[in-house]
Parts: sequence; structure tokens; C-alpha cells
Amino acid sequence: MDKERFPNKKAVEGQKADLTGANLSSANLTRADLIDANLTRANLTGADLIDANLTGADLRYADLTNANLTSVNLTSANLTGADLTGADLRYADLTTAYLIDANLTRAYLTDANLTNANLTGANLTGANLIDANLIDANLTGAKGLDN
Repeated sequence: MDKERFPNKKAVEGQKADLTGANLSSANLTRADLIDANLTRANLTGADLIDANLTGADLRYADLTNANLTSVNLTSANLTGADLTGADLRYADLTTAYLIDANLTRAYLTDANLTNANLTGANLTGANLIDANLIDANLTGAKGLDN
């Protein structure tokens, strides 16, 4: 994590308009207000985003490997091409989110709300989808649903 640029959560929230490529690995962003944040290609590996509000955020090609996104609000967020390998998305709200070609290998999506989410081409190999709401989700070309 870039501690000089981001010494605390407030610094991250204050720069949310352009966090493109930011190194926020292992950051504690619990309950952060990141509505409409631009996190394109950001490194959020192992970050804690529990209860954070990322409504409408741009997370295209972001690295969220092993991130804790429990109860996060990702309504209408764009996670196209994002790497969510091993991410904890239990109770997350992903209503109308774009997860096109996202890597959700071994992600925990227990009780997640994926209503109207676009998972076209997403990799769901080994993902835990127990009690996930997939009503009207687009799963065209999604991989790993046969296990």
C-alpha cells in the first residue's frame, strides 16, 4: 500500500474521483464512502472493504484477490475484468453490477445479491454461491457452473 499517498481512509475517500492504478493492497477501508469512485486497475489485494459503499464505482481490471468485501454495496459497480479470486463477498449487494469476464474463482458469494448482474464470461470455478440471489442475472458464457 502507498502509505505516503494514502495515510488513512479519509485520504482514500478524498481522492475517490481518481484512484486509477492506486496501490491500496491490505488497506483498511471498512465502511468507506467510495460512491462513484474511479478504482480502475487499482490494487486492492487483501484489502478490508467490509460494509463499504462502492455504489457505481469503476473497478474495471482492479485486483481484489483475497479482499474482504463482506456486506459491501457494489450496486451498479463496473467490475469488468476484475480479479476477485478468493474474495469474500458474503452478503454483498451486486445488484445490476457488471462482472463481465471477472475472475471469481473460489470467491465466497454466500447470500450475495446478484439480481440483474451481468456475469457474461465470468469465471466462477469453485465459487460458493450458496443462497446467492441470481434472479435475472446474465450468466452467458460463465465458466465453472458445472461443478
